[in-house]
Amino acid sequence: MTKVRRFEDLICWQKARKLANSIHGLTRHPEFSRDFRLRDQILDAAGSVMHNIAEGSDAGTDPEFVRFLKMARRSASEVQSELYLALDRKYITEVELKQACDQADEVKRLINGLIAYLRKSGQNAEHRIGETQADYILDDHDGDELPADFLSAGDDTNDYQTDNY
Repeated sequence: MTKVRRFEDLICWQKARKLANSIHGLTRHPEFSRDFRLRDQILDAAGSVMHNIAEGSDAGTDPEFVRFLKMARRSASEVQSELYLALDRKYITEVELKQACDQADEVKRLINGLIAYLRKSGQNAEHRIGETQADYILDDHDGDELPADFLSAGDDTNDYQTDNY
């Protein structure tokens, strides 16, 4: 059975952190760094992805965690939209856009995996996240262990565009 004791152990948070740092690097381009409004907006959105995952992990219940994960997913989409503005204004290249958008897509797929897991485990009324960030037991409650990489990126469908969670 896999246990996550801290939000830092969540793969989606780790990848969100890398995304935030990648975006920070892009905003250091001379022209981008002088567009204060867009720079600050994209930096805030990128930080919001990882912060909402962290905050949600301490929410106390699975449905509340899912709510924060949805906010994180929306922030990742906001980052992608702002990247297109940066491209249109010639602050970043097509290659940089693709790399950053791919990172954001990966984060969204990982978030979707965690949402799906929490929704499944939420069907068991006994399963709740501990108030003090106690062990998050990442099993499927039917005796079978989840694979160690249960938060893997999964398929490349656009499931994240629906809000049917």
